[in-house]
Amino acid sequence: MGAMTTVKVLLIVTSHSQFGSTGERTGFWLEELAAPYEQFAQAGAQVDIASPQGGAAPVDPRSEKESSEATRAFLADTQATKKLAHTLTLAEVKDTYDAYFVVGGHGVMWDLSKQAPLHTLLSTGYSRGAVVAAVCHGPAALVGVKGADGKPLVAGKRVAAFSNAEEKAAKFDAIVPFPLETRLRELGAKYESGPLWQSFVVRDARLVTGQNPASSAETAREVLKVLREK
Repeated sequence: MGAMTTVKVLLIVTSHSQFGSTGERTGFWLEELAAPYEQFAQAGAQVDIASPQGGAAPVDPRSEKESSEATRAFLADTQATKKLAHTLTLAEVKDTYDAYFVVGGHGVMWDLSKQAPLHTLLSTGYSRGAVVAAVCHGPAALVGVKGADGKPLVAGKRVAAFSNAEEKAAKFDAIVPFPLETRLRELGAKYESGPLWQSFVVRDARLVTGQNPASSAETAREVLKVLREK
């Protein structure tokens, strides 16, 4: 695959904005959308953004406070912010993307983990040769995805995701509907993690996963590497 201009990437964000029963707001994590968007756009890929409900997707307020070069660039990019304000509805997304990238943020734990249209999209996409990627809590979207053999897609594969230790350190372990690392292990994934809050990315064939917000850009770069090999 030469020029990336023919490559289409779908970034998937949560539509869920309630942080359990805390009364606080959550959503997707801005860095985890902004950094991959920047990597893919700079590589010349066509990038779309989709969510379960379509339209404007909720950003986790805490992630807006953590400004970075990537988040500032994203917010200054009128095309990018327009796509975020008008996300595509997942159930209506046609299966034509070269890569699917699930953005993290705690909201994912509530909606994308149970989102049947997304699970079908990722399952058929992976089966036909697309790259499936997720970062931080994004891998929660993979818990309902089956491989061509009918087994969980993550079964027997090396996978990274937000660790139980990080969830505990952030004091959110009692709020989330399930511990992500534990659930992935239960599904037969070979879960791996690096130090808390440090970039850690794992690739197993066409499945690319990152551990936390710091892993966002690196996860996207790894996806581009896979696409270039095809």
